[in-house]
Amino acid sequence: MPQRWTPESPDRVILGDNLDVVAALPDAAFTVVYLDPPFNTGRAQARQSTTSVRSASGPIRGFKGQQYERIRGDLMSYDDQFEDYWTFLEPRLAEAWRLLADDGTLYLHLDYREAHYAKVLLDALFGRESFLNEIIWAYDYGAKSKSKWPTKHDTILVYVKNPLAYHFDSTTVDREPYMAPGLVTPEQVKRGKLPTDVWWHTIVSPTGREKTGYPTQKPEGILRRIIQASSREGDWVLDFFAGSGTTGAVAAALGRRFVLVDRSEESIAVIRARLDRASVAFE
Repeated sequence: MPQRWTPESPDRVILGDNLDVVAALPDAAFTVVYLDPPFNTGRAQARQSTTSVRSASGPIRGFKGQQYERIRGDLMSYDDQFEDYWTFLEPRLAEAWRLLADDGTLYLHLDYREAHYAKVLLDALFGRESFLNEIIWAYDYGAKSKSKWPTKHDTILVYVKNPLAYHFDSTTVDREPYMAPGLVTPEQVKRGKLPTDVWWHTIVSPTGREKTGYPTQKPEGILRRIIQASSREGDWVLDFFAGSGTTGAVAAALGRRFVLVDRSEESIAVIRARLDRASVAFE
């Protein structure tokens, strides 16, 4: 990867272990980092012998030194599954912090099983003052349990690098219909409303134009809203759990630059075919 980023630098799609790949990327290069990690899939995860714990003299603000270590230790003693989760996720989130520009934003996309653990990790790594939002993506598709309230949502945790300088422009975001249009003016109905932190959006249609066949594919509408609000044309976007390449496809359509990383050859093949169809040039 180039050590100096310019608007002319090529977009990248990289096959490899994401922790190894992103370690070679330059500091503060990305305005948006979007991560959709594959947890609780039943697949063994490769473990790293090193970690990115920050000390009081390190660059990450938030819980420092002994207090930081105690939080991690308390969580490990509370739930013995947390150690594996932490070992996998923590160094990747620490890299995300390093890679974000001062006005940058992290979007971490999880389900209900892991979101509470990740919130504690991010409070420790980024600092609680850097927490911006917990977004709930709600959808209504597929089988529904009859023994409990059906689980039909994902959680997206949003943290900023610098709470005093982050970029956020809601005026660029696609507006949505009012749920009670009779309570607002005709002008407001025509304009639509800004989304809140609860996003009602369908999943990728099994028969729609977006469908790539990749099992964990996310809809373009979710990534479009993220990239519109938290970046500008020409900014760099990073996704190092790239999957089907939705982040890159949306970033390119919106005039952003992107780096996508995945360790799966199937993923890289899907991404390249998808970008080829969209006539996106990349290196």
